[in-house]
Amino acid sequence: MPLLARYDLHAVGAKLKREDLRFREPSMWRYREMLPAPESAVVTLGEGFTPLLPAPRLGAALGLSKLWIKDESANPTGSFKGRGMAAAVTMARLLGARKLAVPSAGNAAGALAAYAAKAGLEAHIAMPRDVPPANRQECELAGAHVTLLDGLITDCGRWVAERKIAEGWFDVSTLKEPYRIEGKKTLGLELAEQLGWRLPEVIVYPTGGGTGLIGMWKAFDEMEQLGWIGTKRPRMVSVQAEGCAPIVKAFRENRTQADAWTNASTQAAGLRVPKAIGDFIMLDILQRSQGTAIAVSDDDMLADLSQVGRQEGLLMAPEGAATVSALRKLRQTGFVQSSDEVILFNTATGLKYLHLFP
Repeated sequence: MPLLARYDLHAVGAKLKREDLRFREPSMWRYREMLPAPESAVVTLGEGFTPLLPAPRLGAALGLSKLWIKDESANPTGSFKGRGMAAAVTMARLLGARKLAVPSAGNAAGALAAYAAKAGLEAHIAMPRDVPPANRQECELAGAHVTLLDGLITDCGRWVAERKIAEGWFDVSTLKEPYRIEGKKTLGLELAEQLGWRLPEVIVYPTGGGTGLIGMWKAFDEMEQLGWIGTKRPRMVSVQAEGCAPIVKAFRENRTQADAWTNASTQAAGLRVPKAIGDFIMLDILQRSQGTAIAVSDDDMLADLSQVGRQEGLLMAPEGAATVSALRKLRQTGFVQSSDEVILFNTATGLKYLHLFP
């Protein structure tokens, strides 16, 4: 069962008002009272407070007047994974860990390698052999110990689990420790702040392990308890690839957990997660928010990657472009109305995926 960090929000609210944030540094640590580590212990490369970009031309093409892209490619390691790893590495070092390990489909590995190097800790990473070359290279350049394995991230996870006790590794896999969620929840905190302390009608989020989706929902609840926002919640949309869509299948079948996806295949490496530990949490969030789950093809997401580049000048990762493909379908079905304010998440820079465009 995943562990979640809890806070004395009454005490937080007594000393932190949302107006105080105006004078703080533009990083995720501006919310330090709502994060687990003391300021003196923080391991940071300046992650967080990424741009919330208006997308008027893309919006017009989709019949929307209020479309935004939260661009996580602006993080130091080029993806949203830096948020979670900054918090996880900070707490691991604070609690005495010296050797960190993670299975990864790509971007989490690069983030762990960078933050472990910053903290002076060892990083041990297991990755599928066909991981994007840029992900492997960034790990090696940061001094991480990289093992390439045949198979998927779930196979890498088993490999780490079998060795971590004998090797003295602390496992920072998704939801195997409580602090990556805390870094990811800052997505929700920032979104509310950047929108003037309101939330949109719809959030469209690419879902592999789903940490960001879970973290944002946690942030919304905490902000409500602090009196920073009201009870309104966005309709949350989980986007997956047609070749690996366990959450979509489970949601359509009205199930509380997802079966492992067999023969998972997609060029969006971050979406190639056949079994997510937090699947039951994600499915609950989708139901409670009156949201949905939708799968898109690799061809569509790569075509939309190119379209966003031409219309908005942003080089999205395939996972981010998948949200555009999903939004197109959601407009066609009427799930998203023309008056809705919609946020798309671009989780990483497309520069890590140039191998897909020879």
